[in-house]
Amino acid sequence: MENTTNKYFVFVYNAKSGLGNALLDGAHKILSPDSYSCSLCSITHGAFSENNRWKEFRESSGIKMEFLHKDEFLRKYADKVKEGEVHFPIIFEVENGSFKTFLDRENIDGLGDQDALIQIIQKQWVK
Repeated sequence: MENTTNKYFVFVYNAKSGLGNALLDGAHKILSPDSYSCSLCSITHGAFSENNRWKEFRESSGIKMEFLHKDEFLRKYADKVKEGEVHFPIIFEVENGSFKTFLDRENIDGLGDQDALIQIIQKQWVK
């Protein structure tokens, strides 16, 4: 796949950054996975580490991807979106500095697994 430097994806998890939050999220995934609030986290990560299939795709795809927690995203890209108008998790396609929603929360919730996410990214990237 072609890597176009001015085009990339920004994945924003519905979780806060930091070790304490990561440990709480991991425990939540184990104890009550059905009520966990970040389907993107569940697709790309297990309780405490990145899923192998997803990691393999991410590393070999040649696609530039940025991964942020919602607090990190709002700090870094506050000028790109209005807080309260974005519902996390979300994936943006960024081209020439312009943010466009690639997958919103409802679409991510409906994916179900990492293979579905990989397929939709591959289809979009080769357009």
